Amino acid sequence: MGSLGEQPQVAEDCMGLLQLLSDGTVVRSKSIDLITQQIPLANHKSNVLFKDSIYHKPNNLHLRLYKPASASNRSAASLLPVVVFFHGGGFCFGSRTWPHFHNFCLTLASSLHALVVSPDYRLAPEHRLPAAFEDAEAALTWLRDQAVSGEGDHWFEGGPGVDFDRVYVLGDSSGGNIAHHLAFRFGSGSTELSPVRVRGYVLLGPFFGGVERTKSEDGPSEALLSLDLLDK
Repeated sequence: MGSLGEQPQVAEDCMGLLQLLSDGTVVRSKSIDLITQQIPLANHKSNVLFKDSIYHKPNNLHLRLYKPASASNRSAASLLPVVVFFHGGGFCFGSRTWPHFHNFCLTLASSLHALVVSPDYRLAPEHRLPAAFEDAEAALTWLRDQAVSGEGDHWFEGGPGVDFDRVYVLGDSSGGNIAHHLAFRFGSGSTELSPVRVRGYVLLGPFFGGVERTKSEDGPSEALLSLDLLDK
């Protein structure tokens, strides 16, 4: 224990963007928001619509929905598949609003002609794992509720609607780890989420770590994402 009045020291430092102090305080740099804001937003007005919705009120967690603008002009028999995307960021960074994640979801909705669901989740170190996993489960439960209640978000009603029997979970980096967790949590066919049926889980450069080094961690360390940084 330090003496009374002693200033807390930096215990962990993640590229200067996030610091954990010796008294448990977490300091997040605003510079990362400035960096992400420099990424231009894709032009979505012509072919993709999007909106935000809350999916977990106790933790004030939101998600962003995307759908092709042309979906409203298609026949009722043309149901949209659902893609649930979990962003990356080492469990410590990221948001559905970050431009590169937003642009990616715009592309998914347009190119796949699908309804895309992009949930936020609680971030570490303020919220340690399994908080992110619990939030991801809550997001899929929310999707199930839209299918069951018939009184959910209006984007799931009317028009061509969505096909809850064709749901795919996609994750990037730490989001890939989350997708991996969900695959084990709900199992093949995801019967617990019925009538939602997850047909597949797609892991894009999934982030995994453990006590022992994996084979992929052998070799020269990367300049930015060094082993020392990842170990933190």
